[in-house]
Amino acid sequence: MAGGLLMSGAVAALLTTALPAHASSPFDNPPPDKIVIDVATVNGSGCPAGTAAVAVSPDNTAFTVTYSAYLAQAGGNSDPTAFRKNCQLNLVVHVPQGFTYAIASADYRGFASLQRGATATQKASYYFQGSSNTVPRTHPFNGPYNDDWQATDSTDWAQLVWAPCGVLRNFNINTELRVGAGTASPDKVSFMTMDSTDGDISTVYHMAWKQCPNS
Repeated sequence: MAGGLLMSGAVAALLTTALPAHASSPFDNPPPDKIVIDVATVNGSGCPAGTAAVAVSPDNTAFTVTYSAYLAQAGGNSDPTAFRKNCQLNLVVHVPQGFTYAIASADYRGFASLQRGATATQKASYYFQGSSNTVPRTHPFNGPYNDDWQATDSTDWAQLVWAPCGVLRNFNINTELRVGAGTASPDKVSFMTMDSTDGDISTVYHMAWKQCPNS
């Protein structure tokens, strides 16, 4: 497995943002056969080799990515390059024949400690191999802040980008954390994490499924 990432066991996932009503819910008919996700490549300062893991939920409606070294910080004696951390995951999603999938929503979680006047941003974008990169989804945070944080990217059914049927296209996830110390307390450290030391904090990607035409 590339980049030292590990495939782990099942993980429960809860959809926190409801999708609009549709004739068939994207979670009603996931493929009955177990899907497998392999990590082709992993690059970025937020996910050094061996510090991220991917797991598929038992009902095929979600997968998670758990990081253990994803932290951006600024201010105080912080390294000048530490204000921005990023990670690009290139995933091979083995889909059962006759099905295609899209990412319906993504739940991001972590912890932030921001001094007065400091700012932080979580950003993510997604695209299939050979397709153009999607417009990044951005979530800003402002200090003072010292608590867990959560951000959700969700997509209406009509706007979902589906994997091509009958062709294997790797799926790319680009994420970024950025922290600005500001001018109010630049001598104090502000930071934002998207990592977990105990495995309890994970990024959850909720999958929508549909059958391919003529399948």
